Amino acid sequence: MTEPSDETKLTRTKRKWAAEGKFLTGKVARAEHERLPPGQHLVRDWPILDLGMTPQVSEQSFRLDVTGAVEHPVSWNFSQFKAQRQTSFVTDIHCVTTWSRYDNRWDGVSTRDLLDIVMPRAEARFVELYSSDGYTTNLTIEDFAAEDAIVAHSWEGKPLTRDHGGPVRLVVPHLYFWKSAKWINRIHFLDRNKPGFWERNGYHDRGDPWNEERYS
Repeated sequence: MTEPSDETKLTRTKRKWAAEGKFLTGKVARAEHERLPPGQHLVRDWPILDLGMTPQVSEQSFRLDVTGAVEHPVSWNFSQFKAQRQTSFVTDIHCVTTWSRYDNRWDGVSTRDLLDIVMPRAEARFVELYSSDGYTTNLTIEDFAAEDAIVAHSWEGKPLTRDHGGPVRLVVPHLYFWKSAKWINRIHFLDRNKPGFWERNGYHDRGDPWNEERYS
């Protein structure tokens, strides 16, 4: 699979933001019982952000491979993915470009259920996510296993649109949304950290909104 080029208008702009520390407020994060992280503002719509390329992935052509340091690798088509135990979560979205959206309903396979199926080996400490547009991002296994993280096929009771990562995307609500890879086609478990696309282009390795971990 060909990785997206590092030299696009979007990546140049975001690398410039990282170099300048754009959107960093220096404010202390709010108390945990409050929902809006520092430097964020609420929106009602759902902005579309990507690398400038929207892959054509249909339910018929979709395949999700779970590989690496696991006892039971899997390779599912869309029907097989939908046949797994289904879960619904309602969570917030926090994008590094400062917008947040409350109360998004997701349907899909929770990451904890997926972990129960594939059984990561003891050495599996990190997860690399691969997308059909060549995008990659990295997570610790603890962040991947968050209680409300989900490999989602639906939003607000309807199939995910292609612009928003359909037919299947990852959603990790407690991290900035660049960690929630669109058009996901592979989940790979590793014994070491492997920075993804934005992490190599100036973004923080973890991306916790409450600690305003926008940039490296």
